[in-house]
Amino acid sequence: MMIDTPRTRLRCWRDSDRDAFAALHAHPEVMLDVGGPLDRPQSDAKLDRYVAAFEHYGFTRWAIENHEGEFLGYTGIMHSRPAHPLGSHADIGWRLVRSAWGHGYATEAAAAALRDAFTRCGLKEVIAYTAPDNLRSQAVMARLCLRRDPSRDFSEPLGDRLWRGLVWVATQSR
Repeated sequence: MMIDTPRTRLRCWRDSDRDAFAALHAHPEVMLDVGGPLDRPQSDAKLDRYVAAFEHYGFTRWAIENHEGEFLGYTGIMHSRPAHPLGSHADIGWRLVRSAWGHGYATEAAAAALRDAFTRCGLKEVIAYTAPDNLRSQAVMARLCLRRDPSRDFSEPLGDRLWRGLVWVATQSR
């Protein structure tokens, strides 16, 4: 399955993506707001979860590439674990290679993932969350017309600290 946008393509994962996926997750600046870099086994396990999610739910975080085939990162919908502080839900997220920041790729690709979630997948609500200091992701959420919902903000352990998530919501009728 592929979803094309004017500048990007969202697609299923390939085994050949593992090196680029690991490099993305090893970058300290890219991983600053989520507890720091992942090692290769952690990165491979995360990619395996994304592949399994598509097989189980029909949606996942998709690989993003430009039309020249260059890996830019990922975006898409994941079904949360039931033990999440917000309970079971669908959430949208994105992570891009550092060189792709500031070019509108996250907004463009995430908008396509949201359309797919509401049309093909039939989801009624998708949430997004980010750390209070991640202003770039908050700007993407605003450009996607997600609605801020402070009543659903949460905290959860992340390593040796408590991570705080600010919640934004998209509904099918947005």
